Amino acid sequence: MNNNKNIRLRFAPSPTGYLHVGGLRTALYNYLFAKKNNGELILRIEDTDQKRLVENSIPNIIEALEWSGIEFNEGPHIDGSPNGPYTQSDRLDIYKKYMLELIRSEHAYVCFYSDDRLKELKQSSIAKQSAAEFDKKFKGVNPEHAISKMETENCVVRLAMPADGKLVINDLIKGTLKFDYSLIDDPIIIKSDGFPTYHFANVVDDYSMQISHVIRGEEWLPSLPKHVHLYNCFNWDIPAFAHLPLLLNQDKSKLSKRQGDVAVEDYIKKGYLKESIINFIALLGWHESNNQEFYTLEDLKSVFSLDRVQSSGAVFDIQKLNWINQHYIKKLDSKTILELSEYYIPSNWEVSLDMIDLIKEKLSNFSNIETELSPFFIKPNTSKELMLKKYPNTDFSSVIPSLIRKFETHQVISKEILNEIMNSVSSETGCKGKNLWQPVRFVITGQDHGPDLASFIAIIGLEECIQRFKNAQ
Repeated sequence: MNNNKNIRLRFAPSPTGYLHVGGLRTALYNYLFAKKNNGELILRIEDTDQKRLVENSIPNIIEALEWSGIEFNEGPHIDGSPNGPYTQSDRLDIYKKYMLELIRSEHAYVCFYSDDRLKELKQSSIAKQSAAEFDKKFKGVNPEHAISKMETENCVVRLAMPADGKLVINDLIKGTLKFDYSLIDDPIIIKSDGFPTYHFANVVDDYSMQISHVIRGEEWLPSLPKHVHLYNCFNWDIPAFAHLPLLLNQDKSKLSKRQGDVAVEDYIKKGYLKESIINFIALLGWHESNNQEFYTLEDLKSVFSLDRVQSSGAVFDIQKLNWINQHYIKKLDSKTILELSEYYIPSNWEVSLDMIDLIKEKLSNFSNIETELSPFFIKPNTSKELMLKKYPNTDFSSVIPSLIRKFETHQVISKEILNEIMNSVSSETGCKGKNLWQPVRFVITGQDHGPDLASFIAIIGLEECIQRFKNAQ
């Protein structure tokens, strides 16, 4: 294992689209581990799969990371970083150097393909599966002869895995892991387009950038023996590995876009606070021994540890995210909430701070503020058919006229005055309790539950309130 005293970690996303929430968790755990141990964090872009690249993906990923508050010591976006380039497509000369070293030491071998066979491999998954065994015939080719042919013939380069034996290695989260080398095919490390595969590039880069700890998702566990073998081939120190548990849907399947949003930018657009996202993501697989639920990023820097990361999958519970976000929104003053949610409010609505005061307790994200504010601006649907169906035990023909008469005698409505009016209406009509209060709230707000009714009436005004009563006649 790596005995380097310098703690250096990396987050290495592929620019194939958005930043996945699982990627953000990986970046966060790397960042927290680095901060806790006075280490450094590097951002590296792994773009060896050129076919899957998405335009503007790199700046979008960097923007989402910067939004989250995760800071890097080195990376393609930081001037003067000493270990670049930090984008793999700019490091091809480095990979070529180490590839040639492996071939010459016979730890790797070149496999030559005709045009027809290369086309077959690209089109058939069955052909790909059988290719590893077929390609072993190239192991005996003289290394220098093979290298000389590489410039003119279609080829890939494979790593020669041990034919037998076992790898026993300690994972900082999973514990002791064992792999049987005889079950592992020789993996391709240089593709036919000349680009390295993930297996090769990430090992070379981690060595070149002096990475001491690799914290990544457990989907990379099957690749671990290939990576460790590469380190051994070069006689390089092996970093410490920690494989994070999968993020799961509510049904315990792997988190996927089919069951909800998985892109960090989706949650930004919906008006989730970064404090909430970081707090929630941190708890997906990690928790202190206490029952604490709310953590700032500064809190996490001091308390995070890998030994409290669970080894089993973590359920992405959107209800918990909403609850956490609601907690942080409640802590904001109404002026800040109005400023942060302006994008989601119709431009023709004149929203007051009093309105925000009344609805802020119900906000789980800023994108639902229009729904919460709508009772102030949109008259409820109080058709006779709807009202009779919702409240069959209420005599609207007597209750509504009584309410109108009593409201018309007041200039303002306080909580005390509202109670007096409702008691008077109850005595006059015989309608009382929930059969009176629930329909009156619905007629005024269009909601079965909501903020203090007297405060709501004070905001929309008596005239508007009386008009809403009349609409229900």
